[in-house]
Amino acid sequence: DTLWDLAIAEVEKRENPDNDDVKPGEVWEKSILFMGNKNGGKTTIILRCLEREESPKPTLALEYTFGRRARRHNTPKDVAHFWELGGGTSLVELIRIPITSHNIRSFAVVLVLDLSKPNELWTTMESLLQVTRNHVNKILTKLEKTNPEVAAEIKQRMWIHLQRDHPDCALVDPFPIPLVIIGSKYDIFHEFDSEMRKIISKSLRFVSHYYGASLVFTSKSEALLLKARALINHLAFGYDKSKSVSVDPSKPLFIPAGLDSMSQIGPPPASDSDLGKMRANTPLELWKKVFEKTFPPKSFCDLQDTKDPAQDSQYAEYEVDAMRAQKNQ
Repeated sequence: DTLWDLAIAEVEKRENPDNDDVKPGEVWEKSILFMGNKNGGKTTIILRCLEREESPKPTLALEYTFGRRARRHNTPKDVAHFWELGGGTSLVELIRIPITSHNIRSFAVVLVLDLSKPNELWTTMESLLQVTRNHVNKILTKLEKTNPEVAAEIKQRMWIHLQRDHPDCALVDPFPIPLVIIGSKYDIFHEFDSEMRKIISKSLRFVSHYYGASLVFTSKSEALLLKARALINHLAFGYDKSKSVSVDPSKPLFIPAGLDSMSQIGPPPASDSDLGKMRANTPLELWKKVFEKTFPPKSFCDLQDTKDPAQDSQYAEYEVDAMRAQKNQ
């Protein structure tokens, strides 16, 4: 395809937005935004999903790549757009670039949290999900005026994972677009004290269930990466979703959206007297207070350690750098 063919196809696609039920011979297109802790392993997970044998480089700001797969022999290849937000929470405003009203129907978010840094975990999760949710809600508010059918369909889909008769329907607040939470560096986390592991695991189970998200713990081990890959391939290429569930705190968690419940998760891991002293308006706030009692949040500023990209050797360009040196001089 030439650039013009691609442009024409893109315009036709925008003018006739197709349904999610892709007709035979049509190309399925999805977009996924990866975000989370700095150095949390986002690039590694993307490379494994795309089966690329290259070593990950640090991500600068917002990076883009894509993958293509054919569902059957002799069918056009489906396309998945992978966006990755670097810099932890410091550049979160950049999410406005990949998530737009044009692709909101086929967009999903993967939040990668570094299990080896529990003191940064809640702050990172909260700020990234909050900004993303606000941005998506703004898009939905606009769509309600311009394209109410699409807005209604997205809102309806938020509840797709919870059956109508699920006992927790009144207790959860699903994320407006599909969400997967990945706990990375399980190998380091596995060495933690069992009580600490229990608090982190239970808290992440609660948050995932509350947001209607899938949860998976992963590390560099091939078997665990395959599980994370299965969830991402489901979002990117519509592959079948795994039905297996692992909630044992002594093993890596794997819980597809909608397969957990508040009764299985249990109350926040704190004594009754501690819970009585904590003032919280919502269950989410209560869990946050219990979590931060054990893991007080570090006051960390992502911006300070963002290196100047102009000095980064992986972006060196001789002519540009020579001109710049001359200008500085």
